[in-house]
Amino acid sequence: MIQVHGRNYELLEESRDGWDEQVFKERYSEVLNKYDYIVGDWGHNQLRLRGFFEDSRKKVSYDFKISTLQDYLLEYCNFGCAYFVLKQVREEQAE
Repeated sequence: MIQVHGRNYELLEESRDGWDEQVFKERYSEVLNKYDYIVGDWGHNQLRLRGFFEDSRKKVSYDFKISTLQDYLLEYCNFGCAYFVLKQVREEQAE
């Protein structure tokens, strides 16, 4: 379990040793609190963070649903980049 800004996250996926907890916590912004998932990808030795929502969420743009993750990785990330996927663990899920 990863805790940052009072939120709990679970590491769901990691590719090519993309997970670095210290750098994640340094780069994290409160803007990310609203997302169900956070994807971190590395390019030019910089960690970039992007939020995604559960597919079941209504009124959310298709591009921000977690089912589009593979498209995002292929289109917006460096080929073969290191990345990770975190899922926010909400209070009702933790109980």
